[in-house]
Amino acid sequence: MAGHSHWAGIKHKKALIDNKRGKVWSKCSKAIIVAAKLGGGDPNQNPRLRLAVADAKAARMPKDTIERAIKKGTGELEGGNLEEIVYEGYGAGGVAVFCEILTDNRNRTAPEIRKIFEVCDGKLGGTGCVAWMFERKGLFLFAPEAVDEDTLVELALEHGADDVTREGDKLQLTCEVDVYGDVVEALEAADIEAEMKEVTRIPTNTVDLDAATGKKVLKLMERLDDHDDVQNVSANFNLPDEAMAEIDAG
Repeated sequence: MAGHSHWAGIKHKKALIDNKRGKVWSKCSKAIIVAAKLGGGDPNQNPRLRLAVADAKAARMPKDTIERAIKKGTGELEGGNLEEIVYEGYGAGGVAVFCEILTDNRNRTAPEIRKIFEVCDGKLGGTGCVAWMFERKGLFLFAPEAVDEDTLVELALEHGADDVTREGDKLQLTCEVDVYGDVVEALEAADIEAEMKEVTRIPTNTVDLDAATGKKVLKLMERLDDHDDVQNVSANFNLPDEAMAEIDAG
């Protein structure tokens, strides 16, 4: 099914982030540093920084840690020398993989990312080889029993979101990046809590995988997601229920 991120749901289920708060905070800090470096240290005047700070607060990152990251980005403190890089490639089964990187040493990061692809039966590709298969979107996941679907749809329409759909056992809301902050604020005002929210890359089409290939792709995704320099990793795979059940059982 096009237009959803199966990886986002799987990542949430496996709690790959929830059990690694230190890594989450590190990624939030890097996002804040780069946002402040590019657009200044005032979140009210810097939409990218405002989103990065909102994500950090959602991860329960301490206020003083957020403030230090902003100061690193503006040059008031050392440690703000980060570079944005994108790596694109393919996993097992021809799955498209898009990695967003923030690093202070691309000469270290590049071979590490290449090695992860190789050991997981994947390969890096050239610039632009898979980027066209993804759209940058705000993504929210909800437990259906925790929110009234009609209320969620109404809120989404009022604040410029794209759509609310059922994906597996979750409700998914997507929106353009420029209204992501508005949707976050509207959800908070309505006391609706998303199980997961992020700005990510959503595939425009997906590749169905069997269990054996799915295991290889999940291994690749998990290793990339666990790398300190990877801010976000997206892929265009879909695991049918029977394949997912086989993987969970094995």
